[in-house]
Amino acid sequence: MKDIIVIAQALGGQVRIHAARTTALVEESRKAHQCMATSAAALGRVLSATAIMASDLKNPQEKITSIMNGHGPAGTVLAQADGAGNVRGFISDPNLYIVREDGHLAVGQAIGRNGTLSVIKDLGLKEPFTGVAQIQSGEVGDDYAYYFAISEQTPSIVGVGVLVNPDSTIQAAGGIFIQLMPGASEEAIEKCEKVAAALRPVSSLIDEGLEPADIVRMYFEDAEIIGERDVRWYCSCSRERFAGALKTLQVKDLQEMIDDGKGAEIRCEYCNTYYRFTPAEVRELLEEKRAENRPA
Repeated sequence: MKDIIVIAQALGGQVRIHAARTTALVEESRKAHQCMATSAAALGRVLSATAIMASDLKNPQEKITSIMNGHGPAGTVLAQADGAGNVRGFISDPNLYIVREDGHLAVGQAIGRNGTLSVIKDLGLKEPFTGVAQIQSGEVGDDYAYYFAISEQTPSIVGVGVLVNPDSTIQAAGGIFIQLMPGASEEAIEKCEKVAAALRPVSSLIDEGLEPADIVRMYFEDAEIIGERDVRWYCSCSRERFAGALKTLQVKDLQEMIDDGKGAEIRCEYCNTYYRFTPAEVRELLEEKRAENRPA
């Protein structure tokens, strides 16, 4: 079942809703980074929230990057999504299994709350927009809601969740954003407050088989679906891209890789893919670099 994000409006356009199923992409991220349960849940929540934010991008080349670091054991949790629906990311420590007293995964403890959530929007302008907010709980949903209130002045309800099986595979994942539009009436505000009080974990609703559109209509009967986006785990790294990066190194560094007989091994931080270059391949890159820098 493919991952999708639906975009809807309700209450005469006073409320905008995004609901997502992200089960497959979160499972792919877990496999890529070989995450244990709590790490998988933390990374999956940030990936889901970032994917939803990027679903409003107009251009496939535009990107949104979220960086959470609450100085907990998870370290940095980073997710990047583009306007084409491609999502990738990483967590500094993928080997966390921390459980609360109630038996739920301790995502908030893993992320910590003594740091910031940064959101970088690269819209193809001269400078990307960067917004920063203090982490409130480390549970992710609350932190994005606070970010929207502080950095974008948009009152929001944010729910993101990941259900993890005993073997650490992903059972269900998804998210929902509910945002009040400027000038919303008191009635719309009261309705959203009631929805917030009644909101169930979105991952549980996905696990029960509800489609994202069903979840939207579950809370807003008058909702009108105005858009739908496919999303997927995908990293744009390539051997060619890393070969280009190697050529930017100094000649002496490339020569050292050749002389020690080891060549080079580069790991993509986003997707954990390794690229290996033999000494002969590094020599070829060095020769290309010299040729490119030779005076005409």
